Amino acid sequence: MNISEVKELMDKFDGSTMREFSWKNAEGELALSKNDGHTGLAPEPAFVQTVQTAPAVAATTQTSTETTKGAESAPQTAVEGDAVESPLVGVVYLKAGPDKPEFVQVGDTVKKGQTLLIIEAMKVMNEIPAPKDGVITDIMVSPEEVVEYGQGLVRIK
Repeated sequence: MNISEVKELMDKFDGSTMREFSWKNAEGELALSKNDGHTGLAPEPAFVQTVQTAPAVAATTQTSTETTKGAESAPQTAVEGDAVESPLVGVVYLKAGPDKPEFVQVGDTVKKGQTLLIIEAMKVMNEIPAPKDGVITDIMVSPEEVVEYGQGLVRIK
């Protein structure tokens, strides 16, 4: 990738609603972020690791608290079904527009090929279809959340 391609990619990223973008190939890698609070003093991987570690600890603490309260059945129900993974990095939209209904909700029956959600990447809206017939048991992402390649989006049983 030459400098003009990098500059073009940076311009497109700057004009998008994405908060983070990373790209890697045999020649090297590129990571862009619009997140506030990054001082630039620490290397990028250290910053990302710090951000990702804190929520994981909080989630573990919350699960332990829920288990002691007797809400043990809720997490078991949420893990039923096969996860539909993100085929690309981008921003998730659970509905076609602000005034439109969500594509799917927990408990909905879906057919193979039915749109589950949209992922925006580089200003392109990519519909994510159901890989099989089934029932939605869990929606694993929030509206306008940035997702990574391979991240779970929904579960279908």
